[in-house]
Amino acid sequence: MTADRGASSGAAGGLVRHRPVLLREVLSSLSPKDGGVYLDGTFGAGGHTRAILDAANCRVIGLDRDQTAIALGADLVAATGGRLLLVEARFSELERAARDHGFASLDGVLLDLGVSSMQLDEADRGFSFRRDGPLDMRMGGEGPSAADVVNTWPAADLARVLATLGEERRARAVSYAIVKAREEARIERTGQLADIIRRVVHGRPDEIDPATRSFQALRLLVNEELQEAARALLAAERILKPGGRLAVISFHSLEDRIVKTFMTARGRISSPSRHQPDTEKAEPTFHLISKKPIAPSDAEVRENPRARSAKLRVAERTDAAPGRVDPLAVLLERLPALDRTARGR
Repeated sequence: MTADRGASSGAAGGLVRHRPVLLREVLSSLSPKDGGVYLDGTFGAGGHTRAILDAANCRVIGLDRDQTAIALGADLVAATGGRLLLVEARFSELERAARDHGFASLDGVLLDLGVSSMQLDEADRGFSFRRDGPLDMRMGGEGPSAADVVNTWPAADLARVLATLGEERRARAVSYAIVKAREEARIERTGQLADIIRRVVHGRPDEIDPATRSFQALRLLVNEELQEAARALLAAERILKPGGRLAVISFHSLEDRIVKTFMTARGRISSPSRHQPDTEKAEPTFHLISKKPIAPSDAEVRENPRARSAKLRVAERTDAAPGRVDPLAVLLERLPALDRTARGR
């Protein structure tokens, strides 16, 4: 569910607290080469970026929507002699970020989906219920917070978010509990919300915390993470050069479904509609390196439990023109979005 990109206060240039997930597999998939240009769409604490820079005399564009991650990456920029360029941007903006800095094409793109350990471990960011803090969850600090959502959205809309993005079976009961609680006092803290959820959803000692799915749903909604992932995949298709590699790490089924749908659709010849001549068949824009996702080894999971749900999918860009039809449009239309769901009680 979470990307493992966290670090200590020294961040990218200092002591790394958490290991980047599937590092060996990512390097094998991207195969960095001298003179190449690679983009890490989720810089975080810089673990993957540092490894790519160490693997070859190449350049890396590191993106992150979190200002703190960009600021803490300054030491790594200096340590690599200018081979690293950090840009504050969402990974859906990766094509624009590359072109704005003079890169017309890329040799590789890495997307590490989800929230970073650095964000999870900071109670003030409000991502985790394990440490009480403000109910925020915004990666970049812009737009409505999780507190705004739980305190203003109707029960029906909250239930849809929890069921769709969190796959919470008791979504309706949780949403009504939230609405009832906020009538007495505004829900401002992660601990408050977690306690409300636990009174409705009862877990067993050997299961995940009952609040996990609802917190996941709110985080995905507030940051529009699934929509961002879809836009990033399309952007990578446009900016990768023939032979360039796209590597995507996902942490739960919703993310992985989007990645799998995209790569599968783009990895085969598209059948024309009955309104198009056969000559307009779309050629595959990607060659799938592996039809099945790459999972972390047992040894990695033992050393880093947060890696246990990670899946890596890899595809290589062909020389075909970018696809004209978005294979994810129908899938994404079913998801709750901040700008589409009703607000107010």
